[in-house]
Amino acid sequence: MRVAVVTFDGFNELDSFIASALINRCRADGLEAFITTPAPVVTSMNGVPVTGQRPIEFVSEAEVVLIGSGVKTRDVVADDRLLSMLPLDPARQLIGSQCSGALVLARLGLLEHMSACADRTSRPFVEACGVTVLDAPFHAHGNIATAGGCLASQYLATWVITRALGEEAARAVLDYVAPVGENDETVERGLRAVYGGSGLTLR
Repeated sequence: MRVAVVTFDGFNELDSFIASALINRCRADGLEAFITTPAPVVTSMNGVPVTGQRPIEFVSEAEVVLIGSGVKTRDVVADDRLLSMLPLDPARQLIGSQCSGALVLARLGLLEHMSACADRTSRPFVEACGVTVLDAPFHAHGNIATAGGCLASQYLATWVITRALGEEAARAVLDYVAPVGENDETVERGLRAVYGGSGLTLR
C-alpha cells in the first residue's frame, strides 16, 4: 500500500516526518510512505526546505492519504484550486489528518458525520466548521482518522500500520522506536490510543 503524506508549505516537521518514518519501517511488507507536495519544494514552519517525493497528483493513486498540518493550513483551505487537487475517497482510501489537517478534511466535507481531533491552536477553527473536536489525541471512524498534537502523529502512523498489516506489525514498529527502557509502555500506549480512539478493545 502506498501512503501519501500530504505536506504543504509551512508544514510542521514533526507531523509529516514522524508519520512517514514510522510507516516506512514497513517497506519490506509492502507499506511505503511518500512526502507528497503541491510544489517541487516546500519549506517547513521552521525554514527547512524539503523536496517532495511525489507530486500532489499522487493523492488520487495512493491507498492511504495523510494530511499534515502547518502554519498555512487556513491558506490551503481558502484555495479552491488546491483543494480540487485532493480527490479523497474514504470508500477506497484510508484517510487521516494531523492537527490543522482536520480543517482540510472538514472543508472537503469528510467530517460531517464524525467528531475529530486537532491541536489546541487549530481547535476553534475546526469547530467553526461545525465539527465537534474531542479532548483526545486520536479518533477514527471507519476509514477516516484524525490526530491532535504533534506527537500524536505516532498514533496516526500506528493506525495506518494496524489497518494495513495488523497489530503485530504495529507493535514491532513502536517497540523499535521506543525510548530505551520504555518499550512496553510505548507500545501499549500507542495501541491503546488507536484502539480506544477507534471504539475497539485492545486484546
